[in-house]
Amino acid sequence: MYLFIEGKMKNKIKILPENLANKIAAGEVVQRPESVVKELLENSIDAQAKNIELIVKQAGKSLIQVCDDGIGMSEEDAILCIQKHATSKISSIEDLEAIKTLGFRGEALSSIAAVSQLEIRTETRDEEVGTLIKVEKEGEIFKSKISTSKGTCVIVKNLFYNVPARRKFLKSDSTELKHIIDTFNKIALANPNIAFKFYNNDELIFNYNSGTLEDRIAQIFADNMLDALIKVEEKTEYLSIYGYIGKPSIFRKSKGEQYIFLNGRYVINKNINHAVFNAFENILEKGDYPFFILFLQIDPSRVDVNIHPSKLEVKFDDEKDVYNFVFSVVRKTIASYDLVPSMSFEITNEAEIESKIKFDPFVITQRNDFTDRPKFGRGNDYITDKEIELVFGDLTSGIDKDTENYPLQIEKININLEPNKSIDNRDSEQERGFIIQLHNKYILCQIKTGLMIIDQHVAHERILYEKALNRIDSNLPLSQQLLFPIKIELDPARVDLLKELNPYLEKIGFQIKFISSTKFLIEGVPEDIKSGSEEKILKEIIEEFQINYREKKLEHRDNIAKSFSCKAAIKTGDKLTEDEMRLLIDQLFATSMPYVCPHGRPVLIKIPLSEFDKRFGRT
Repeated sequence: MYLFIEGKMKNKIKILPENLANKIAAGEVVQRPESVVKELLENSIDAQAKNIELIVKQAGKSLIQVCDDGIGMSEEDAILCIQKHATSKISSIEDLEAIKTLGFRGEALSSIAAVSQLEIRTETRDEEVGTLIKVEKEGEIFKSKISTSKGTCVIVKNLFYNVPARRKFLKSDSTELKHIIDTFNKIALANPNIAFKFYNNDELIFNYNSGTLEDRIAQIFADNMLDALIKVEEKTEYLSIYGYIGKPSIFRKSKGEQYIFLNGRYVINKNINHAVFNAFENILEKGDYPFFILFLQIDPSRVDVNIHPSKLEVKFDDEKDVYNFVFSVVRKTIASYDLVPSMSFEITNEAEIESKIKFDPFVITQRNDFTDRPKFGRGNDYITDKEIELVFGDLTSGIDKDTENYPLQIEKININLEPNKSIDNRDSEQERGFIIQLHNKYILCQIKTGLMIIDQHVAHERILYEKALNRIDSNLPLSQQLLFPIKIELDPARVDLLKELNPYLEKIGFQIKFISSTKFLIEGVPEDIKSGSEEKILKEIIEEFQINYREKKLEHRDNIAKSFSCKAAIKTGDKLTEDEMRLLIDQLFATSMPYVCPHGRPVLIKIPLSEFDKRFGRT
């Protein structure tokens, strides 16, 4: 720490000159032209502006100008605003603990002035003459009285002119402009009640009129964007949320269209993102990212936005409660929509009568409203308890159809048992909608609007997945004892993994007794596993678990449920009787998400009756 020269000790630590310290500090706030745009736009919003205009040239490197019709500043305030730690937003520790404005640190304008040539033109609503402040060189402030519009106009020229190293590392104009546009749109999206204009090199590229959130979404994204969105809204005393989430038709293959606004401020929070991703519960395929615009309102005292100068990161006083709230609200919203794609055939060349398949938009349904699902001539009773008893002997279905609770209470499904053949005689007693099995793979059945096609394997997967989750969470295993335990030998690594997973396996119905480091007994299995396949399915579950963990990093609970449902479900090629198919469909529509399997594949599709009429020339 110290340097000795000619017997004397000389200090190595020095206090930096003020101008150098200012440039270093400015680097935290002003990282690129986009940083300047963000700070100036937020200042205009805090100033109660109703119209804001942004002008940039050379992607902000030569000019950034933000003008607003806000409350403006007096001459004294205009001089103070460019000083370090000068702010009108807070004045005490208590204010810092409950921040209600976008800006509050008092660093933005002083940092901008340290690395650019700054000019401020401002006039309050009560004054007749405005104020001009110029900072051409650091420490040299010029002021004068001028005639100007009500509000404030901040002009930033030659950004980083005095910090050549920082200017050298700026990206191309197109890249820097993209960052500016992204920030401009985020701020405009958060404030639909404010009109925004954006000029790039004297060309007007964005002109957003003030209006509702829906108006602003249409302005920024597309006129028909709302058709692809689902509205989210829930209010509580602790936390409220509103906004929109995207339907599967607009899932993206890259990040970038996830917007979270906390008390009107755009923020980045991995917990909230993760909650939304999880709420889509496997509707997302690998590599997909959902689109969402969510606004959270919370008491400012319960959140800390003073983590980083950019103010993008936030911390909640109870991260877990916020996570669970967002997850529950988004999941409930998704469950209220019919996510079954409706398939139609679009003629592309009438001369050659060529067709291509297209999928119509998803439509909303009310909770528990499955009127457009298969019916079998019994009104609302698709299958009776008596019939289940006849088909499955003394086993009961135990379905709790209260889909408000997640996961559902599904206690008994076994498609592999043989039904009582006498049931088929009832066909002559009452009319049923038809149901057939196609190539022992798909189930075709009549619905109100046409034809529904169901993948039998993934339908059963969905049922078993929710059943497994319920048993893990409720810790109420139901196991079938084997008359003769099955002895299995595996390598020590797999047996160690099995020991680690055994608490979860026990909850879904497996009973395993470990003998040595390589041997164990299967003494009981879940009732869904077909007799004779116990050893094969358990080994497949272990393999599937390892693949899911390696490729998708799934946590143990979800991984076990997915692995079990995938390997225990009926397979392509398994022949089902009519009553087994009917029961499978009934159980499917009792789940919380009957439209997709745990891995994100669609369970069913619809072909409207109108499509058949069109193909047969009946339109």
